[in-house]
Amino acid sequence: MRSVTQRGITLLFCMAIFYGSLYAQTQKTVTLRMHDAKSGKLISTTHFLVRINHEKEIHGNWVDLNEDGTGKLSLPAGATDLTVQATYDSAMETFVNCDSAATKGYVMDRWYAVSEILATGVVAPNGCLKPQDAKKLKFVAKPGEFVFFVRPRSKRELSQDDASQ
Repeated sequence: MRSVTQRGITLLFCMAIFYGSLYAQTQKTVTLRMHDAKSGKLISTTHFLVRINHEKEIHGNWVDLNEDGTGKLSLPAGATDLTVQATYDSAMETFVNCDSAATKGYVMDRWYAVSEILATGVVAPNGCLKPQDAKKLKFVAKPGEFVFFVRPRSKRELSQDDASQ
């Protein structure tokens, strides 16, 4: 009787290890580094707005703050593409992403392949600066890192948002 109980406990233990490792493999982790577009200074926040796979649903609770000020983004296994924004001013305003193309006042989201971020790392373009100034800010992404640049909204942009509501 005792050996049957021990086998049962051993079997449960092995199953727990197997399913725990299976869960760990299905989740993808990306380090987010958000920098001020002009100064290059790291902006430390947990107020990220993450979207995956060209879906409209925003996930604001997928990012935890690392000790170094970067964000730890936990993605589900099915995530193939992502876009990231962040908020400021008590989460009332959204930073302008400097990788986005503006078309007639409408900002288009830019999507990044999760596989590329995990394999080589990605540094998004910094379109908020003149090309010669952007070249002065040198950033390199390690595998698993996504580096992007933002700026606060201008007073004009904020007043236009207020007028449209």
